[in-house]
Amino acid sequence: MTPSKVISAGRDKWKIEDVVDLAEGRASVALSTDSELRDAVDKGVEFIRKSWVNGRPIYGINTGYGASVERDIPQELIEELPGQLVRFHGCGLGRIFDEKAIRAILSARLISLAKGYSGVRWELLENLSGLINNHILPLIPEEGSVGASGDLTPLSYVAAALMGERDVNYNGTLCSAAEALQKSGLKPLKLLPKEGLAVMNGTSVMTALACQAFDRAEYLQRLCARITSLSVIALKGNPAHFEEQLFSLKPHPGQLQIAAWIRKDLNSVSPEYWHLPQGEHLQNTYALRCAPHIIGVLADALLWMRPQIEIELNSSNDNPLIDGVNEVVMHGGHFYGGHIAFAMDCLKTAVANQADLLDRQLALLVDRRTNNGLPSNLSGARAERAAINHGFKAVQIGASAWTAEALKLTMPASVFSRSTECHNQDKVSLGTIAARDCLRVLELTEQVAVAALLGTLQGLELRVRNGELKVSLLSEEAAQMLSAVRAKSAFVEEDRPLENDLRWMLEQILGKAWECYE
Repeated sequence: MTPSKVISAGRDKWKIEDVVDLAEGRASVALSTDSELRDAVDKGVEFIRKSWVNGRPIYGINTGYGASVERDIPQELIEELPGQLVRFHGCGLGRIFDEKAIRAILSARLISLAKGYSGVRWELLENLSGLINNHILPLIPEEGSVGASGDLTPLSYVAAALMGERDVNYNGTLCSAAEALQKSGLKPLKLLPKEGLAVMNGTSVMTALACQAFDRAEYLQRLCARITSLSVIALKGNPAHFEEQLFSLKPHPGQLQIAAWIRKDLNSVSPEYWHLPQGEHLQNTYALRCAPHIIGVLADALLWMRPQIEIELNSSNDNPLIDGVNEVVMHGGHFYGGHIAFAMDCLKTAVANQADLLDRQLALLVDRRTNNGLPSNLSGARAERAAINHGFKAVQIGASAWTAEALKLTMPASVFSRSTECHNQDKVSLGTIAARDCLRVLELTEQVAVAALLGTLQGLELRVRNGELKVSLLSEEAAQMLSAVRAKSAFVEEDRPLENDLRWMLEQILGKAWECYE
């Protein structure tokens, strides 16, 4: 089925959500109908042709690449140079990016090239759009980019697909790029001077991954707020920790929003439910009391990360850049992914802190010393079966393992720059490694989140079953979440393997199935 949403690629600004919609298959792409853009693209190609024919030196067109810039390319070999660049960069290793990531990469490269400053033909832009719309996905290995000069090796797989070389995933089937192009009515391109470099010499892999990471983190902050509010209810915590006046005195915008979301859930519960002996739990442990301050860091970080990611997304980020209208060649370093590297290094730290927070909340729930009268390990076993049932004991151990791994990966990638390529690339961004790390931290944190959520819902239902709480007193969204989970994952009365329950819940998170403060 053809997606109803069509996103225009040209000089209009894309948002992170545009890349995500294309990655998720919710949208297709069409080139801009702006005649001025088309004219600029055509003039850029013609300016390059005239320049090299007349012997004007332009990096990567009639010179060698990188530290080989001192090589003069003979006129008769210039048109072979782009294909050679693509081929010798076909050395990526590691896992192949998944289909969504590859669609995001293709989309991010298209919007950069479609600005009209990269010296590529309109036909190349059409074919790149065709890869996206016809589900021709180059098999791009995850590893091999240092993030400057851009994502050379992974993007060589995009260039190769445009040439009809290497293998692709075509509508879910592995085949050669040449076969997929032929079946889709697209012709393989013989890349013109500058086109190989233009496709490969940019930050589109790291930027695409950053768009995906941002989208997942934005939902995660909402989910963490919801799990926190339900944990406070299940633990009979102190709702006064989230009062509006209190947070008005330290008004970080994201932190204010998180506190407001938690407060909304807590306010639905009857005041009588919270009654505890005087002085008991006047101040909850930090995993509850300081939750808005922890989740709020992520929320506030996302506010400043969005413009950083979107500026990179909408930039012309290869080298050299070509202004064909004014016949100007600009040699520079826009392939450097420093902004994405820094954003991803920061984001993975903020996200890992959510794993740590939720792990601590689950630890409070399973421990008889801290859970305010709930059964040990949240076991729902009847009294005569309690001795042999252990409830969420192993789930909490698993959550602790996933948290430890997430925290371990927070070492910033960007500070591990390596001098490479004969010391021409002597300071590199490592932005793609940072983005990949961030996505892995998100994956681990989402695993902790489903463990914490399943445990928290178990705690809530234990309160319901012993008559302390009514489901009708939960906020509408929270009650709907409990109902949706219970339709697939039954209350744990007798011990059973919970892997399938957790995997199903992970699918729901990735699909944003549950409303969280929309």
